[in-house]
Amino acid sequence: MSTSTSLRDLLFPIGLLLIAMASIQSGASLAKSLFPVIGAPGTTAVRLIFAALILLAVLRPWQTRITLRNLRHVLVYGISLGLMNFLFYMSLRTVPLGIAVALEFTGPLAVAVFSSRRRVDFCWVGLAIAGMVLLVPGVHSAGGIDVTGALYALGAGVCWALYILFGQKAGEAHGIQTAALGVAIAAICIAPFGIYSAGNELLNLGILPAAVGVAILSTALPYSLEMVALTRMPARTFGILMSLEPAIGALSGLLFLGEKLALNQWMAIAAIITASVGATLTLPRQPAATAAAD
Repeated sequence: MSTSTSLRDLLFPIGLLLIAMASIQSGASLAKSLFPVIGAPGTTAVRLIFAALILLAVLRPWQTRITLRNLRHVLVYGISLGLMNFLFYMSLRTVPLGIAVALEFTGPLAVAVFSSRRRVDFCWVGLAIAGMVLLVPGVHSAGGIDVTGALYALGAGVCWALYILFGQKAGEAHGIQTAALGVAIAAICIAPFGIYSAGNELLNLGILPAAVGVAILSTALPYSLEMVALTRMPARTFGILMSLEPAIGALSGLLFLGEKLALNQWMAIAAIITASVGATLTLPRQPAATAAAD
């Protein structure tokens, strides 16, 4: 293998992952603009429904053979994906985008730490906890956040951890078509909540452009790219790059939503990012990636 080929093989999945992260956070900013019209549950529902339609049409997952064992992995992957999106959007109602992403990111961090269980990992856990403490209301007068919104984000992190564990298992069997299957299951699970919450507002054609944009930016495009990147780069590289997502979320919130963070909030995000990078760098080397983004 030539040096140029080797470099291309390395840069290709890295580029895919960076595009996926930027796409997700841009889509989250756009999604927040729909909250006043159809609410967070309605926005989650239309995002997943449109994304499922797009991915089903493009990837045609019915052409792949699914065994009973693999179906279990796909079902858990899809359900966790739906709940992750729902809880994350619920958090965005009261929590800035960058902070919500940072809190949600404790899910992948927990997966990385618990897969190792070495003494050094307690340092990274402590640093992540210190970051979360900086966000607790009352610790800093200008830096407190809504407790309910923070709990929603942490709940999304739990679902993200399940998404990682079962997404990898399902992806090994079905590749990129797993994204279509998972999003379709997620849409079926979340649609009733969105319909109940938003009602007839979901039929408002005025939301169609934004809804399709959110579906593409936040789901169809990034999840497909991530599923490709999952199997084409080392876990260490994948984890380090994924650690940038809270910062990308904060910048996206600043650029598109005008969400300015206090100094202690930036410090909290930096602490969580550092904990994630540290946990990734001290992991034993693995041949394939083990995480994916929201």
